Amino acid sequence: MSDPRLEPLVLTELERSTLQGWVKRRTTAQGLALRARIVLACAEGGSNMAVAGRLRIHRKTVARWRSRFLSARLNGLHDEPRPGVPRTITDAQVEEVVVRTLEEVPAGATHWSKRELARKVGISPTSVLRIWRAFGLQPWRTEDFKISPDPLLIDKIRDVVGLYLAPPAGAVVFSMDEKPQIQALERTAPVLPMLPGTPERRSFDYIRHGTVDLFAALNTATGQVISKLSARHRAIDFRDFLAEMDLQVEPDLQVHVICDNLAAHKAPLVHRWLLAHPRFTLHFTPTYASWINQVERWFAELQRRCLERGVFCSLGALTTALEEWIAFWNDNAKPFRWTKTADQIIDRICRYCDRISRPAH
Repeated sequence: MSDPRLEPLVLTELERSTLQGWVKRRTTAQGLALRARIVLACAEGGSNMAVAGRLRIHRKTVARWRSRFLSARLNGLHDEPRPGVPRTITDAQVEEVVVRTLEEVPAGATHWSKRELARKVGISPTSVLRIWRAFGLQPWRTEDFKISPDPLLIDKIRDVVGLYLAPPAGAVVFSMDEKPQIQALERTAPVLPMLPGTPERRSFDYIRHGTVDLFAALNTATGQVISKLSARHRAIDFRDFLAEMDLQVEPDLQVHVICDNLAAHKAPLVHRWLLAHPRFTLHFTPTYASWINQVERWFAELQRRCLERGVFCSLGALTTALEEWIAFWNDNAKPFRWTKTADQIIDRICRYCDRISRPAH
């Protein structure tokens, strides 16, 4: 409901079109986009309090920009000149840097460097870098992504996340996977220890002494791990690992095992073993979705704390180091905490797919 004490805010078609353009365009500064939203919301009617509640901002912010627009129209939404040395870079140059970064690439390259773009726009490389930082642009960085094509993606996400957040009564849930081809690497020169002002130094090259595969099943409730080292990770090795789990888990508990879609996990040999041990149930993660398997987080800890800087002069030394580290982990085990619900994950995937499917403007 409009406040009769407020001066009506009426937009011309040109003003409305300009404001909507500022809101929709990706290169618009966030502050200017917010001011445009405030004015558009005020033009629809309602008190400052109502508009503030709709946009989730303070009432005084709405009052300030309503007043500024009524007194100076569109020009009133821009930042006022600040005291100090006058700016040497115009708004048009800032916009050109942002637009070229987002919508163009230089000839003979895949992305802009600060020096190339500075020459193109006519400003200093430092100014280009400052503009990039202000708008959160990093053209030298890339990230990889893979959308799972699994037709049962949603069902599998609900199944796995449901086991994390609400495990069945009278059951234990394991997140299981293999870490194959762990290499026993020996540096060609002794490692030089860390000194004040100098990090630990290792030779760049190394000698390989063989590999070993690790089967690991993380108890999602306790954080403890059942493990088995093997020369290979075939179906028969996976079956033997399930048998090892069967021996270590209390016989009165149902066992739910979350694993990926490796062919060895679905082999007839494994299927026959599962029929003979009905308390075991396998739950498969979606294709290309290892991020949903909690044991991958444990593998990251193993890599960081045991393998990444380890020096192993033989396969036996690697095996001993792995067994000792896993025993240490189990003595101090803590579970990883899963926080996202299935609906939150699915909603985020949908929003991401919608964003990458839209054509660039």
